[in-house]
Amino acid sequence: MSTKLKMGSKADDTKSSASSDSAVTASAIAASYDDQIRPLLDAVDRLRHLKVTQEGIQLPTIVVVGDQSSGKSSVLESLAGISLPRGQGICTRVPLVMRLQDDPSADSPKLQLQYSNGREVDTTEAKVADAINAATAEIAGGGKGISDAPITLVVRKRGVPDLTLVDLPGITRVPVQGQPEDIYDQVSKIIREYIAPKESIILNVLSATVDFPTCESIRMSQQVDRTGERTLAVVTKVDKSPEGLLEKVTMDDVHIGLGYVCVRNRIGDETYDQARVEEERLFKYHPLLSKIDKTMTGIPVLAQRLMQIQAGIIAKCLPDIVKQINDRLSRSSAELDQMPQDLKSVADAVMVFFQIIRKVCNSLEKVLVRGEFDEYPDEREFHGTARIAEMLTGYAKKLPSECPIMSRDDLFLMEEIRILEETKGINLPNFLPRSAFLVLLKKKVETIDQVPQDLVNGVWAYVEELVVKILHKHADDFPQMQSPCRRAVQSLMEKARARSAQHVKELISMELVADYTANPDYMKTWSEIMEGFEKFMEAVEDKSKPTKVTLEGFGEVDVSHLRVHADFAGKAFDLRARLTAYWKNIIVLVSNFVKLLVEKDLEEELGNGLLGNKLAGVEKMLAPSPSTGTKRERLKKSIVLLRQSKEVVANIMDKISAAGEV
Repeated sequence: MSTKLKMGSKADDTKSSASSDSAVTASAIAASYDDQIRPLLDAVDRLRHLKVTQEGIQLPTIVVVGDQSSGKSSVLESLAGISLPRGQGICTRVPLVMRLQDDPSADSPKLQLQYSNGREVDTTEAKVADAINAATAEIAGGGKGISDAPITLVVRKRGVPDLTLVDLPGITRVPVQGQPEDIYDQVSKIIREYIAPKESIILNVLSATVDFPTCESIRMSQQVDRTGERTLAVVTKVDKSPEGLLEKVTMDDVHIGLGYVCVRNRIGDETYDQARVEEERLFKYHPLLSKIDKTMTGIPVLAQRLMQIQAGIIAKCLPDIVKQINDRLSRSSAELDQMPQDLKSVADAVMVFFQIIRKVCNSLEKVLVRGEFDEYPDEREFHGTARIAEMLTGYAKKLPSECPIMSRDDLFLMEEIRILEETKGINLPNFLPRSAFLVLLKKKVETIDQVPQDLVNGVWAYVEELVVKILHKHADDFPQMQSPCRRAVQSLMEKARARSAQHVKELISMELVADYTANPDYMKTWSEIMEGFEKFMEAVEDKSKPTKVTLEGFGEVDVSHLRVHADFAGKAFDLRARLTAYWKNIIVLVSNFVKLLVEKDLEEELGNGLLGNKLAGVEKMLAPSPSTGTKRERLKKSIVLLRQSKEVVANIMDKISAAGEV
């Protein structure tokens, strides 16, 4: 890409009239880019106007910095040919973005201020300083405080260089009356934000009257640009301190990689044209300043250098800007797609609600029934079957797997036989006396009466916590539905606790009112134990057999003492088998309750809780949460901005490609 500049002819030594000199100088300043370069500037200015920097995309920018009273504003005035605010202390209290655009067809300058989210104010050269002061007061207040909210000044004028520069508040260490005590820190923060990006060119304005290494602006620029490869220095007030200036700008003790340009700004009532004439004479005839190379002196040279640098940095950064815009557009679009559906009707809300509930139930079935933890591999509190197994293990330690005996000294089945003897009477053969089972069961249950209830309460407390956590994870985008669902879960858990406790009581009652039970798990366990009945009875009745026998459910037992109680031994064995089967059945019951909760009860209870009351709960889902609504709007605005920016860049890239093919 060509970055060649078309410079006008310089003033001839023989031309002495101010009007002639000013015409030639204006021609030099007005020298603009060819057709390939100006569109680049327009594109970057358009991106800046779109505020693409809000998306974290840095634009090539010339940032003007300098210590207070270094002549920073005077340099900008010389480039733009207009007067900026002046006064005591900090004159520039907010970042001032100056967009200079050469307009050869303009009969008169056109100036416009842009600030405060799209506000635009047209002004004139005579009133621009007052307009900037008014805008500054609106942004930063009427005192002497500063703000980082920028003002943009667009200057369309014949003869100005095509440049965009950002003028920042001057650096001051000592606050004057009316300024904040931390004025230095505030100014430093704003300056660093602008000069830190690698896309920024630092235009460091230095006064010839000071030692460059002592300038605070030099120190700040060196912190972010140690080699000086993106720093250009402008030396002002050269007429006040010409001694040693040549050595300063040639020795370069402060590492200004882009070099120096020495200038003379307007003095007193001089016009800008008169100031350029006097500047040219100063560097031509002054005994010391004339020794400085002419490629390092004058506002026209500064304008040319800035335009060249600006063109170079834009050409260098443009491909990366394109990539950043595309990356952020893809990221924002994907993020918006992943957001919850924007619900428009109750039907939409009902559909989303049931989708969430199905996800919750599927997750719970995995962690509570099937023991699959792929959704929460590293979160142990979500591993439901493992945690409940831990509870059951602890329960087993408190509630023995074998039916407890009343005394460790009791021989096998003697407790049952004593009860049977006390309750003997007229009974049907092969049927246990109901009163015997009742008495024995009551005595045994009293020893561990609270343990099953503690297990039930512990399991359901954990399940409730787990359900609420999983519900919140799946309904995170709809916090307005979480409260009614939480209430529904709590209600369901209370019912589950009560149902579990009642079932335990019913199980006991069922055995108390009858000598048998139809519970399949109970019957299975009882039947397995009763398979050893004949072996047991043979050992009791046949005195020629060994007195020790191994029985399912009881292990090895000695039956010698039972041979004198042969009439009651069979019933005692049956009674012990029933009690043992009952004991083992309790753990199975808890697991079944959990399975029932996941497969059926939860969806019904949540549905009734949220869909009841004329769908009032679902209607709440139609109003997005503040965070979700804000995020969605932010992403939508971001996508619109990035698409506009992409179109701007695409257009300029097309023009560049077309120009290259000609």
